[in-house]
Amino acid sequence: MPIDPAQLPELQTAPEQLVARMGIELITLTHDEVVGRLPVEGNRQPYGLLHGGASAVLAETLGSTLSALHALPDRFPVGLELACTHHRSATTGHVTGTARPIHIGRSTSTTEIVVRDDENRRVCTAKLTCLHRDTRPLVP
Repeated sequence: MPIDPAQLPELQTAPEQLVARMGIELITLTHDEVVGRLPVEGNRQPYGLLHGGASAVLAETLGSTLSALHALPDRFPVGLELACTHHRSATTGHVTGTARPIHIGRSTSTTEIVVRDDENRRVCTAKLTCLHRDTRPLVP
C-alpha cells in the first residue's frame, strides 16, 4: 500500500542535502503528481543560462519522490536511469517541474518529468526509472 504523502520523510529538506542547496521547493505531493520548483538564480552555468544539470537534479528529485510515495515503507527507491532532453534555456525566475508516473510496479517505477519556465514554455523533458530495493542503502 503506498504511503500517505504526509508521511514522506523530511530527508530532502535537511540543509546538507542537494535539494536545499539548490533551493528546490516541493509544491504538490500526491500519488499521481509531484510538483516542485527551482530558482534559476544560483543554478546557472557560466554563460548565464540555467545549468542542464540543475534541470536534471530537479527531475530526479521529483521523480524519485513520486517513486517513494508508491514504494515506501516496504521498499526504497533508488535512481537507475535518468534521461533529459533540454529544449530551451531559462535565464531568470524559476522553473517548475511536474512528475507523473508512466509505470509503477513492485520492483521498478518510471516517471516522466516536464520542466517549464515562468512563461509555461517547456525547458526540459526527463524520464527517470527507479529500482525499488528491499533495504535502504547504507549511508556513512
